[in-house]
Amino acid sequence: MQGFNTTVVVTHFVLVGFSSLGELQLLLFAIFLLLYLTILVANVTIMAVIRFSQTLHSPMYGFLFILSFSESCYTLVIIPQLLAHLLSATKTISFVACATQLFFFLGFACTNCFLIAVMGYDRYVAICHPLRYTLIMNKRLGLGLVSLSGVTGFFIALVATNLICDMPFCGPNKVNHYFCDMAPVIKLACTDTRVIELALFSLSILVIMVPFLLILISYGFIVSTILKIPSAEGKRKAFATCASHLTVVFVHYGCASIIYLRPKSKSASDKDQLVAVSYTVVTPLLNPLVYSLRNQEESRPTAWAGKPAPVRDSFAEQPSSAMFPGDRSYRLGLGASPCNEASRCEAILCNAPG
Repeated sequence: MQGFNTTVVVTHFVLVGFSSLGELQLLLFAIFLLLYLTILVANVTIMAVIRFSQTLHSPMYGFLFILSFSESCYTLVIIPQLLAHLLSATKTISFVACATQLFFFLGFACTNCFLIAVMGYDRYVAICHPLRYTLIMNKRLGLGLVSLSGVTGFFIALVATNLICDMPFCGPNKVNHYFCDMAPVIKLACTDTRVIELALFSLSILVIMVPFLLILISYGFIVSTILKIPSAEGKRKAFATCASHLTVVFVHYGCASIIYLRPKSKSASDKDQLVAVSYTVVTPLLNPLVYSLRNQEESRPTAWAGKPAPVRDSFAEQPSSAMFPGDRSYRLGLGASPCNEASRCEAILCNAPG
């Protein structure tokens, strides 16, 4: 079977990742199977709870729903094949199947990078502009940000996959990895890959560093607002809430930076497989734990679900302010005096799920 370029003579690759572990592959199979099932159960549970709980129809949980779905698809691209190869003596994958896996892996990975940045912006608006949250983060903007993340992510994946698959592969076909990733596949090309590597490096900067810097900027404003909260308990809860999201940010972008922010594929090594496990298995498992649905307070649905919450008479001429779980202590009527932004921010954070 020919590949995407007429000069391609390699019809299949051999994924040699973890092959040297011998009988330990059975132990790895059990561990990865358990982790995979945990990831699926956790993400499906999150999506089901958000879908059927009327109190969780807010942008915050809408973004979490999409991230959970994307993470489930992300792991589906990698882990089932890994499990099959751990039990199989032959670890071959066709050229087309390798290209397909690379495309969907990069597509969901890029989408996740952008979605995490969108969630950072959502927190910035919620904390720094709580009184205007429903006006800013409305249904149209939320769906637009999600759509932009997905379209941009898969477009970048298409460009990267096309650049790699257009190279000629006419020599060794052993991929030093447990799935078709960019650097291990590029190493097998029988041509000068410097221009391709530079182009892919530029795309990696766009996908990893740009969202990461935007998140840091958002959290700069968030920290500035948190420091204005009068009570120590409010500050503690606020920083704890931010720390949970930042944990995912640093693990996700940190591991991706180690692998992809290197201009030369020759630097790939066996240690990269261990790092790859962190962002293909550990990070998808970490996200449901960090973004847990500890929604102990009642909240009301917002415009994200397309069903505005019922409002009191004094609310008749303005959006409901109950955007987040626990936001029932600071509801403004038209005749009420303005409340302090920092105090309102403290109220939201002290009752928000950690």
